[in-house]
Amino acid sequence: MTRHGKNCTAGAVYTYHEKRKDTAASGYGTQSVRLGKDAIKDFDCCCLSLQPCQDPVVTPDGYLYEKQAILEYILHQKTETAKKMKAYEKQKQALKSTNQLESKSEERQKVERFKTSENSIVSKPINPFTSGATLTQQRWQKKESEASSTGEASSACPASTSSQSLPSFWIPSLTPEAKPTLLKKPSKAVLCPMSGRPIKMNDLIPVKFTPLDPSLDRVALLNRQERYVCAVTRDALGNSVPCAVLRPSGTVVTQECVEKLIKKDMTDPVSGDKLTEKDIIPLQRGGTGFAGSGVDLRAKEARPVMQA
Repeated sequence: MTRHGKNCTAGAVYTYHEKRKDTAASGYGTQSVRLGKDAIKDFDCCCLSLQPCQDPVVTPDGYLYEKQAILEYILHQKTETAKKMKAYEKQKQALKSTNQLESKSEERQKVERFKTSENSIVSKPINPFTSGATLTQQRWQKKESEASSTGEASSACPASTSSQSLPSFWIPSLTPEAKPTLLKKPSKAVLCPMSGRPIKMNDLIPVKFTPLDPSLDRVALLNRQERYVCAVTRDALGNSVPCAVLRPSGTVVTQECVEKLIKKDMTDPVSGDKLTEKDIIPLQRGGTGFAGSGVDLRAKEARPVMQA
């Protein structure tokens, strides 16, 4: 391929490169980008703030959060749920009142129909001095007047209602066929922003990282690439090293240490407490920039598609 072969427009075939280039320039179609290492958070960073944690806590699913960030998230979700519940109760009361009004109007219509039917049964005295032709003429005139009055009312009502309820007739939610959107009853459970499972404040477990050099302050520690080590084997921790958190003490150890040392007697090496399988929480770490790390490194942006 020549130097400008990709930009050649004289070819008889619409190449794959030209299709991708035109799709990116047009603004239509789903775009996918391969993420690099700089776009992935480190293993000791919060999943919400994406910054290194000062007071880290971990969920039972292994997602690491800053304590202040996750508590603010839980409180915000609870206030939003309370607002949604209030709107749902208001809608419920409105539907109840409308149903009562409809039932009352139906009963009133039944009474009116019964009255009209009963009045038609009662015979009126006939005047012997009036002819039958005059009676039929009066009945026709009465029917015509009623029809004209109802027609004027019906022609006036749709115009007024359409001008009030349909200011933008091209919006689907304002068309006559559109039904009012009903709110669903919100769930009171607060969901984890990463796993989507219910989360509570009591489920958060404090995490204690073992620094590589305890003499360094926080700023100097964050500037280093290798900041923390395993509490037992002193191996450096990173995104490429599988880690686990021990629930009783909150210490972070490598998964290799768990398999080879801790699972033999199921005892916490720091606090000395007995462990169970639930007490060993695998820490969800970030990717390394390589596809073999098991992390999805491709970001997609869904955009509308032009179809012929």
